[in-house]
Amino acid sequence: MFCAYDGPPLILRLYGKGYSVIPGDEEWTVLAQNFNLVISTRQIIVADIDMVQTSCGYVVPYYTYEAERDTMPKWAANKGPEGLEIYKAEKNMVSIDGLPTALVDRSGSWFLVHSS
Repeated sequence: MFCAYDGPPLILRLYGKGYSVIPGDEEWTVLAQNFNLVISTRQIIVADIDMVQTSCGYVVPYYTYEAERDTMPKWAANKGPEGLEIYKAEKNMVSIDGLPTALVDRSGSWFLVHSS
């Protein structure tokens, strides 16, 4: 779901199926070229959209963009590449609803993601 926070009010909903591409996957190099990725990027989501729906968005408030925060780059730089891998292994293997994430390999064992 996307919301317009300036300009005319609008909500956009995208329906379909998606999958995660993580560093080291075959698609990663090709897809990563489309983004300005930071060292802490864990995955790229690829979505095949089946349906698009819009609605009025009349209750979506206005928000003003001020700037990018520097918190994540500083945090990631402080952790370093190895520290980021340890953090991912400790904190990113299970989703908020308890399901295994794309960072768990297909056999069910946990592994460290190797950033390129």
